[in-house]
Amino acid sequence: MDRKFIFTALGYAIIGLALGIFMAASKDHGHLVTHAHIMLIGFVVSFIYGLCHKLWLNNIVSKLSLAQFYIHQIGTVGVVIGLFLYYGKFVTLETIDPVLALSSIAVLIGMVLMKILFIKSTKNA
Repeated sequence: MDRKFIFTALGYAIIGLALGIFMAASKDHGHLVTHAHIMLIGFVVSFIYGLCHKLWLNNIVSKLSLAQFYIHQIGTVGVVIGLFLYYGKFVTLETIDPVLALSSIAVLIGMVLMKILFIKSTKNA
């Protein structure tokens, strides 16, 4: 599991940094919120989850750990695409708000599942 999270984290970092460079070059910082979310929930949180799996969760692949991985990734992609569409002025907030809400809840559920994985690993230790 650690490699899955690190691999996706580095992908988000590349996308986030490319967007940051584009904003700097164009002097248009309209996607600042999108950039911040890519870097934080995409790169940083995914990277930390990878470290958690490597250092404390013994890289055990279970239905719960797979669910946690995919729920986090689906939520993150939803947030990133939603924010990109909104801040790029491709859609209105009223249109994209349900996607952002569901995606944000998915990211939260991913965090709750990581907490459950930690609790379960502590009981097994």
